Amino acid sequence: MASLVSSPSTLPSSKADQLSSLSQKHFFLHSFLPKRANFSYLKSPMRLKCAAIGNGLFTQTSPEVRRIVPDKDLNLPSVKIVYVVLEAQYQSSLSAAVRALNNDRKHASFEVVGYLVEELRDESTFKSFCKDLEDANVFIGSLIFVEELALKVKSAVEKERDRLDAVLVFPSMPEVMRLNKLGSFSMSQLGQSKSPFFQLFKRKKQQSAGFADSMLKLVRTLPKVLKYLPSDKAQDARLYILSLQFWLGGSPDNLQNFLKMISGSYIPALKGTKIDYAEPVLYLDSGIWHPLAPCMYDDVKEYLNWYETRRDANEKLKSPNAPIIGLVLQRSHIVTGDDGHYVAVIMELEAKGAKVIPIFAGGLDFSGPVEKYLINPITKKPFINSVVSLTGFALVGGPARQDHPRAVEALRKLDVPYIVALPLVFQTTEEWLNSTLGLHPIQVALQVALPELDGGMEPIVFAGRDPKTGKSHALHKRVEQLCTRAIKWAELKRKSKAEKKLAITVFSFPPDKGNVGTAAYLNVFSSIFSVLKDLKKDGYNVDGLPETSEALIEEVIHDKEAQFSSPNLNIAYKMNVREYQKLTPYASALEENWGKPPGNLNADGENLLVYGKQYGNIFIGVQPTFGYEGDPMRLLFSKSASPHHGFAAYYSFVEKIFKADAVLHFGTHGSLEFMPGKQVGMSDVCYPDSLIGNIPNVYYYAANNPSEATIAKRRSYANTISYLTPPAENAGLYKGLKQLSELISSYQSLKDTGRGPQIVNSIISTAKQCNLDKDVQLPEEGEDIPAKERDLVVGKVYSKIMEIESRLLPCGLHVIGEPPSALEAVATLVNIAALDRPEDGISSLPSILAETVGREIEDVYRGSDKGILKDVELLRQITEASRGAITSFVERTTNEKGQVVDVADKLSSVLGFGINEPWIQYLSNTKFYRADREKLRVLFGFLGECLKLVVADNELGSLKQALEGKYVEPGPGGDPIRNPKVLPTGKNIHALDPQAIPTTAAMQSAKIVVDRLVERQRVDNGGKYPETIALVLWGTDNIKTYGESLAQVLWMIGVRPVADTFGRVNRVEPVSLEELGRPRIDVVVNCSGVFRDLFINQMNLLDRAVKMVAELDEPSEMNYVRKHALEQAQALGIEVREAATRVFSNASGSYSSNINLAVENSSWNDEKQLQDMYLSRKSFAFDCDAPGSGMTEKRKVFEMALSTADATFQNLDSSEISLTDVSHYFDSDPTNLVQNLRKDGKKPSAYIADTTTANAQVRTLSETVRLDARTKLLNPKWYEGMLSSGYEGVREIEKRLTNTVGWSATSGQVDNWVYEEANTTFIQDEQMLNKLMNTNPNSFRKLIQTFLEANGRGYWETSEENIEKLKQLYSEVEDKIEGIER
Repeated sequence: MASLVSSPSTLPSSKADQLSSLSQKHFFLHSFLPKRANFSYLKSPMRLKCAAIGNGLFTQTSPEVRRIVPDKDLNLPSVKIVYVVLEAQYQSSLSAAVRALNNDRKHASFEVVGYLVEELRDESTFKSFCKDLEDANVFIGSLIFVEELALKVKSAVEKERDRLDAVLVFPSMPEVMRLNKLGSFSMSQLGQSKSPFFQLFKRKKQQSAGFADSMLKLVRTLPKVLKYLPSDKAQDARLYILSLQFWLGGSPDNLQNFLKMISGSYIPALKGTKIDYAEPVLYLDSGIWHPLAPCMYDDVKEYLNWYETRRDANEKLKSPNAPIIGLVLQRSHIVTGDDGHYVAVIMELEAKGAKVIPIFAGGLDFSGPVEKYLINPITKKPFINSVVSLTGFALVGGPARQDHPRAVEALRKLDVPYIVALPLVFQTTEEWLNSTLGLHPIQVALQVALPELDGGMEPIVFAGRDPKTGKSHALHKRVEQLCTRAIKWAELKRKSKAEKKLAITVFSFPPDKGNVGTAAYLNVFSSIFSVLKDLKKDGYNVDGLPETSEALIEEVIHDKEAQFSSPNLNIAYKMNVREYQKLTPYASALEENWGKPPGNLNADGENLLVYGKQYGNIFIGVQPTFGYEGDPMRLLFSKSASPHHGFAAYYSFVEKIFKADAVLHFGTHGSLEFMPGKQVGMSDVCYPDSLIGNIPNVYYYAANNPSEATIAKRRSYANTISYLTPPAENAGLYKGLKQLSELISSYQSLKDTGRGPQIVNSIISTAKQCNLDKDVQLPEEGEDIPAKERDLVVGKVYSKIMEIESRLLPCGLHVIGEPPSALEAVATLVNIAALDRPEDGISSLPSILAETVGREIEDVYRGSDKGILKDVELLRQITEASRGAITSFVERTTNEKGQVVDVADKLSSVLGFGINEPWIQYLSNTKFYRADREKLRVLFGFLGECLKLVVADNELGSLKQALEGKYVEPGPGGDPIRNPKVLPTGKNIHALDPQAIPTTAAMQSAKIVVDRLVERQRVDNGGKYPETIALVLWGTDNIKTYGESLAQVLWMIGVRPVADTFGRVNRVEPVSLEELGRPRIDVVVNCSGVFRDLFINQMNLLDRAVKMVAELDEPSEMNYVRKHALEQAQALGIEVREAATRVFSNASGSYSSNINLAVENSSWNDEKQLQDMYLSRKSFAFDCDAPGSGMTEKRKVFEMALSTADATFQNLDSSEISLTDVSHYFDSDPTNLVQNLRKDGKKPSAYIADTTTANAQVRTLSETVRLDARTKLLNPKWYEGMLSSGYEGVREIEKRLTNTVGWSATSGQVDNWVYEEANTTFIQDEQMLNKLMNTNPNSFRKLIQTFLEANGRGYWETSEENIEKLKQLYSEVEDKIEGIER
């Protein structure tokens, strides 16, 4: 169904302007779909071609539409002007100015041609640009902020600069600004000179948007001052400033006078001619504009007076209850007359009964105008109920440098929902409609990612661009949706709480009886219960809410028997087929995948069923699932299927029958936002857009998952509110591991007596019982070991145990509105304290303690890793001292109940007195009593701040703000340990500026990991370098680590990123082989679907990097990328550049390889089938030479590249998510697949880098799976913690076992003992068995099924009686469940 989006659009091809006629007829939602849904082309293999038209770039427009050649007039000198601009809004007024001048035939005849920056990507267009410059007189450039294109412009203009009569560049990157030349005025010293003009450019680092503002002020006053200075220099500077005024004025008259002024002053042929020109007509820098108003207003009161007396206004508009919407517009569109799309939005809002206050600003800072015109200066309350920015830019700083804190401050004062809609900038309407990607990546970076940092939401494309005139035009269906949604958000501000209706939506994944209410780390029903109690107290109508959260579960899913095919999930509504088709305009488009409604999902044969329960004005509903989880054939499709009828019926019910004012999606995450459609910038035919319809969407999302939260924001228009992951604890030791630790301490005190050898033997035999012999090489028991080596054996076992003990794990599940107690926060603080933060001048606690005893902490880590006994012991002491010092600090700031009380007061009293500092008191009794006090004070000051944030409770507060139509403050998502700014939770989560990664720090960390990985592979592989490494890039990991795994890929192939003057990374350069000191290693990069959506710019960067390396003239034994590309090019008969394709992902709009769905639903036959799934879904490549084509299938190249892999590799970057916690990791693991593809059939080594602690490790996959099993599945602390959450806890245990089977299936790296021990823990122990069976019988049944499956598929060998017991148990549980049902 995703291909629907790339279908040839049914717009009349050249006449996008016929769009406006669409608004007159009554079209249904899919105005761009053929009326008869005839999807025969879905099956044709040609469907991928239509996205890439012509040169494979995003825009196919040609500069020829902006060329005007005058009739030859021999008596007049000719002036040729070449211009380059970011957007086409100047095209129409500049063309009008030139035509008017040529009609006058007075002084000269003018030839003009214009290029959009984006067109210069195309080589042939760039050549014609260079050619145009050869005989040009004047060059004009404006808003050139994309580095690679700025450099192209610079290189072309530089060649001609001395010959050109004038070069005028208006705000752009410094490299391009330096090209300016008007007579004696030049900016070539930009950034070095002392004159005030240049100081402006230097100041912009501190206050980005202030720069644009001060420049405008200067533009106003300077000409007046300069007029009286005699020198030529001053006159040239004055004319530059006047030019800028003309340009910013933008109307045809202004531009006509601008051209007259420049020609008369600088064109040699016109030197003696006096050409009169008028001074620039100045418009307000900022103000209020309405297309029907007689003038622009500088005062809100005047504007509102005019508004009240309008004759054309309908009755609705005059009502005092009409919602008021603020609009933010770009001045250049108004002055150049390119305002059709603005007018459409204003008219649509007024037609829907909303008043508007449209404000504009000429600079790039809208925060001032927002405060000036939208907030009542006396009451400080906003005049408006919601605000929509139609500029698409960040509120402060536009495309240049942004100032997000300033924007957030202005929006916080305004305190209304902030929507940022987008006009197409780089594509024409038709190009956008045909593109599977949707919006152009650079527009996504500038106009979607940056406004999100201000708290902007709902990136709806509301205007297109005409390929001929370059003018913007409204897309009427989208404008209608944008306006309806803006009014809906405004209504939330105005409706009373008692009348507001809220639809809470929970997920059930995989669809099984025991899974209703799944969400990452969240106890869903307890959280809903706590939210509803709070809303009830607050005045919402929550009639009939039960007394406990258990009772709530019972009522929503009758008896926890939430089985979809049986009637005893509570049915909230039955929708007959007729009603469904009436309420769901896109219903017929789903038939191609699912047949006629009602189908067999969420249906009873006649009706579609909506599951859930209503309490007063609150509806709790269960979101249907994808629907194809259990169908192995469907899972093989390379593209995802559309939603099924039941799914569509659910959202039609919520919007049109229950009539929700808002929907609250509860927890991470559902499947609405992963439905097929464009990646960003949805059109009417994209399913997420159709499903969410016009309902404001509030979404509780885990704070540590900013990448998928961003998908929810962009594809389902969600206002995402972050929640905390459960407090982490150390894994601790249990059973045999605890015994080992006791043996080791007795060895340390008795090793020099005669008992040493005897204790070592006990250590070796206990370690073997605990299966540690797989991780540590142990000598045979009873073997005589010399004393020195005894220490090493004990040291290695000790090091392994410490690694298990100190591993962090989230215990239990989070409940919204219940922040952790202070003592629960200790482990988190210990880990925050373990990282050096040089940029804040904070040293880590372990390094401060290590210095006290004269050691470097890195050095201690290395020694401990090698198993040097005294280092392992020292590291344990450092760890214990850290925990002790921090615990004593936290105890001082809490009350008897263990809650943090007013931290600030307590802290100042603590930080005030040197001697009383609790951490000093604690350390004074350890060997670290001489620790550096100053460093400790700085560190604990920081930890105190963090403690306040960890225990803050804002999750419920933010939800209430969103439901009351207020502004929810934005904040980064990520790992609170690396980035405490993630706290407190309850913020509107955003990712980061995609062009800002990888950072220098990420590059440093990446080098360390890559060097360790390559070293480890050489040791395991007889000294040979790996030729190819197959690895995975995840969205969230790269956000948390600022691009570490991206940087790893760059370092493997031996290139480094180069940042531009704004710190954005859009280029790479090769590192010399001498500096690299090893061969360049080939890579096969599998990007997750989420990474592809968020970081398409970075995929472009990677692809450029790999192809650049493949073309380097280097010996093949030193450049494996080149070696393989040459071999593959020859074998496939293609060019080397194409053979060097290494960056793969899913088709646009599809996610995951579906192996996880197959494993979770046991719907697969053999491993070969899983491997086929991986190949068919993950073989879509990104091509930097044709970025506009989106993802194209290149399966042969993919298979050949994978067949050279010697190693597979993934990263773990935070303590909350490990290999068996989620199914994503094994879902994208190609280990067994590579073995099948390799000619020699050799299994590649599989590695996992673990950067969750300061001491980064590279382990094999099997070591990591064992570590994971020991710290989670088999660890009493972990499973008891889970079981304390009851119903949800049993499911979590079952999930870990299922994911372990997933690893067996994709990599075969799970040891038999893991299954054996799990069986002992959960099945052999009668007490445990009964507890599981009674708490959640369905999940328990799945657990037994998984054990039997592991045995049946040959992953677990065990005794006959074990299997018999499991089979017998299975039928008992079945009977119990059936019995319940009877």
